[in-house]
Amino acid sequence: MSTGQGAADTAATDTTAASAAADTAAAPAKTGGVQSLERAFAILETMADAGGVISLSQLANDADLPLPTIHRLVRTLVDLGYVRQEASRQYSLGPRLIRLGETTSRMVGRWARPHMEQLAHELGESVNLAMLDGDQVVYVGQVMASRNSMRMFTEVGRRVLPHSTGVGKAIMADMDPDQVRALLARTGMPARTEHTITTPEEFAAELERTRRRGYALDEGEQEVGVRCVAVVVPETPQRLALSLSGPVTRVTDEFVARATGPLHRAAEAISAQVRGTASS
Repeated sequence: MSTGQGAADTAATDTTAASAAADTAAAPAKTGGVQSLERAFAILETMADAGGVISLSQLANDADLPLPTIHRLVRTLVDLGYVRQEASRQYSLGPRLIRLGETTSRMVGRWARPHMEQLAHELGESVNLAMLDGDQVVYVGQVMASRNSMRMFTEVGRRVLPHSTGVGKAIMADMDPDQVRALLARTGMPARTEHTITTPEEFAAELERTRRRGYALDEGEQEVGVRCVAVVVPETPQRLALSLSGPVTRVTDEFVARATGPLHRAAEAISAQVRGTASS
């Protein structure tokens, strides 16, 4: 072996040892867990919290992990396609996560369905589950009531702008006001009907009313003649909302007062199901 090769091997060994020492000095893994796997998911979640794009130094700071550890794990995630390096030398969430996200979105509707069916049976109106995806709301589940001849149908997978929907209002009432203003600026708040709220100031007042009463209302803002009452699904990784919708002749103020309790209970049950904490 040449002297140069021996020096290179020694340096590589020293680097590996330093990285291992840094790993050991960091917080230990949870009991029964695989430390590198836990850290890889912590990196992905930290990147998502930062908006999907982040520098390596900020990632190390936010994830509270040593920089050599971050670099090694990020490199592996890049090789697998779950993270990509941008031209700016920052790192972003990678395209292989899209398939996982889409599949999980479909599963959310499946997990929620028993609670939605119970709600539709109890109150006799169509039940929708929706998720905020980027600047749009996408419907991920629906159960139609069977007792009424006139029923509301919303196609699963349909995308709409959130400002004109009850589910969108319920979700945005639970968001940071600066995030809401930025979203509304990007979408432009076009009118779907003559009842749609189209100014940020009026919409901010509507979200304050939503927070105060604990539920959102769509007063024919997405479709004339249809009224919707919606609540946020709390404490889930995705931004979700659950709603009941029907003709204005049936979804009266009395119906709304009667529906909000069951809606909140169903939303709590769905939250527990999504988070994996529901009792068996």
